[in-house]
Amino acid sequence: MTEYVGFDIGGTNTQYGLINGQGQILDQGSFPTAQLRQDNLNALVKATARYQQDHAIAGIGLSAPGIITREGYMITGGAVACFYEFDLAGVLSEMTGLPVRVENDANAAAIAEHWLGNAQDVADYICLVLGTGIGGGIVLNNAVYRGAHGMAGEIGWSITHDLDYTHNFEAASLNFSAAVVSGLVRRYNASLAQVQPTAQPLNDAADILALAHEHDRIASPIYRQYLDDVTVMLMNLIGTLDPERILVGGGISANDRFMADLQAHFDEFMARHESLNRVNPRLHFRLMPAGLRNNAGLIGAVYPLTQLK
Repeated sequence: MTEYVGFDIGGTNTQYGLINGQGQILDQGSFPTAQLRQDNLNALVKATARYQQDHAIAGIGLSAPGIITREGYMITGGAVACFYEFDLAGVLSEMTGLPVRVENDANAAAIAEHWLGNAQDVADYICLVLGTGIGGGIVLNNAVYRGAHGMAGEIGWSITHDLDYTHNFEAASLNFSAAVVSGLVRRYNASLAQVQPTAQPLNDAADILALAHEHDRIASPIYRQYLDDVTVMLMNLIGTLDPERILVGGGISANDRFMADLQAHFDEFMARHESLNRVNPRLHFRLMPAGLRNNAGLIGAVYPLTQLK
């Protein structure tokens, strides 16, 4: 049976797994994403070598943030700064002697969802990855839309808040309001520090959700604003691209409470928007979690390898 090693590189952690040609994850684990390029490369090689001891690995697939060319050259690397302007596919292939494919993380998730997830029967959809920042995999007419430079889907760069001419305009972007780490977690800890300067910051979004549901005076308004920002993003995407479905991925999508909260918020905001509310009963815009949840990027990373002849 043909087997591959898949990696999903995030700003905080890198997931890895042994995956067969049918997209089944046979084994998986994770390690912290390092700040230094060589440390990350060494970790990728080490994980691959461990699987090579008992398996005939046919190739390596990587899902990573940022703008990535079809050849696997990373123009940017999102929160992984050490991979900016780096030929990740070429270097890792030289280090391992294996074919390597690198795909933008949101595109990889979208590919996986069409292969095995909640978009198998859909031609037009968007797969959002809510993590350190926000990525978007856009599929139109059954094809990933990459744009002229491979940059399509950088939804987190969109500006939705008022501009402050004394600050970097990106501070008003969705990455700093609707992402999980740069948005929800960062804003909660900033608010907490104002009220309780000596309090220990939180790093897990699930803890903030739990506090918000307990009506915590700091977590509740921050979480409400976070849901506002994510929902505004969803509505803007619907008005711009007319997708049949929007799939929400990233670690937070595995939290059923969050998905229920987001659906309720989405329904409320759609009802408050006259034009979208008018067409919604006929067009049936659907918001769903990614069917493969947090494994979508890992599975989608290896799919291009399964198509090699």
